[in-house]
Amino acid sequence: MKGLFSHLKSTKKTPVELVKRIRQLLIRVDKNANLCECKISELRKSILEMRTFREDTFRLLIVCLPRLEIGFRRDAGHVITNLQRQKVECKLIASGYLEKKLDLLDILISAYEHKEGEDGIAIALTYGAIARECIRHQSVAKYVLESQHLKKFFRYFQNPHFDVASDAQETFKQLLTRHKSIAVKLLGELLCCGSNSGVRVKYLSSLSNLKVRAAESS
Repeated sequence: MKGLFSHLKSTKKTPVELVKRIRQLLIRVDKNANLCECKISELRKSILEMRTFREDTFRLLIVCLPRLEIGFRRDAGHVITNLQRQKVECKLIASGYLEKKLDLLDILISAYEHKEGEDGIAIALTYGAIARECIRHQSVAKYVLESQHLKKFFRYFQNPHFDVASDAQETFKQLLTRHKSIAVKLLGELLCCGSNSGVRVKYLSSLSNLKVRAAESS
């Protein structure tokens, strides 16, 4: 009896398989292909099943990206990127979600750690693009800048793979320029460190720098 019903358990799709299957069916619909009744029923059932884990689909997509095939990985990356820009009542819905899931940035940023092989490079670049979308939200950028990841970026710049090193530099640039108020505060804290006294004196001796600080503070 155990063998007779064992196949029933295997019919339940994992989140990754479910999203992939929904995508396949929707592509057929988008191409105006006629779906038979059984496929329409499958699509309806899959969407309903997807609703049971929709609140954590964002995390699942990020965590599962390395295990997806290259083509689907690219599509999933686009989905995650687009989710960052979705608004409900003029508010970016991803902002509130990410504030509660900041550990996702640990996963994304850590992808810059040197890994051998083309797949490791591809993951780093995909995660880097997603990370840059995430730091569009000020609270997320603040988290990264105040974490140990800030120091690690200088190591990422030395990645032997040019594309990964360049991507890390672009993400770092976005961190320091997208939200000026956070960057200025960070600069002030760095200058106040005792070990940076020489840099502080040199920085403050420049009249143009003082004008910039005054303008930012006003």
